[in-house]
Amino acid sequence: MQIPHFPESKHPLIKSLFHHSDQELLTLFQRHRSEGKYFTAIFCRYSPIVYTLVRHSARSPVQAEYLFALTWRHIYHELGGMDLREDYGLESTSFQNQIINLTAVCINQADLPPVESIHYNLKVAPPPLWCYLEMALEQLPPAVRLMVIMAGTFHWSETRIAAYLQAEGEMITPAQVRTELQEGYELLEAALPDDIRVVYLGVEAKNREESDLFAVPVLSE
Repeated sequence: MQIPHFPESKHPLIKSLFHHSDQELLTLFQRHRSEGKYFTAIFCRYSPIVYTLVRHSARSPVQAEYLFALTWRHIYHELGGMDLREDYGLESTSFQNQIINLTAVCINQADLPPVESIHYNLKVAPPPLWCYLEMALEQLPPAVRLMVIMAGTFHWSETRIAAYLQAEGEMITPAQVRTELQEGYELLEAALPDDIRVVYLGVEAKNREESDLFAVPVLSE
C-alpha cells in the first residue's frame, strides 16, 4: 500500500505553518475560518495516518480514496468545536487520538457506493480543496449550481445540460448554458478562500484573468 503524496505539503504557505503545535494549528483554524491554510496544514500532518486506516477498510482503491475524502470532510466540521485545553500538556497525543477516533467513526458508518458510481479523483481534488469547493458551491444560485454539478461531476456537455433543462420546462440554449457555466465557475472561484486558490490553483488572487476551476470537478456525495 502506497500512501499518496500531496504536493500542497511542499507549498511555502503550508510549510511555514509546520512549526506550530497541534493546539496552535487548531486554534488558528478556529479563529480564522475564512482562511484555508490551517486546515490544509492539519491535513498534511495527519493524512498518512488517516489514509492508512481508511485503505485497510475499503474494498478498492477508488472507494478508499472516496472514504478518505469523506473522512476529512467530517474531520473539518468536527475541528470547529474541538477543545484540547483539558489534556494537560498531552495535546499532540490527544489530537492524534481524536483524529483516529473520528476516522474510526467514518469507517464504521460508511455506506460506500459501488466503484462505478463514485465521481471522485484524489489527485484532482484533494480533501481540503474538496471541502472548500463544496462550501463555495453552496453559495451559488440554485440553477447555476445544478449546471456546474452536471458539468463538473458528471461531465455533461452543454447540449445535454440544455436538453435536460428544456425537458424540465426551462427555455435555455447550449450557448446560454456555456455562459451560465462561465459565470458559475467565476463565482465558485471567488467564493474560495484566497489562500486555497493560491495553494491549489497555483495563482495569486490579485492577478486572475481566467478561471482554472474548469479543470477541477465539483463533487457531490
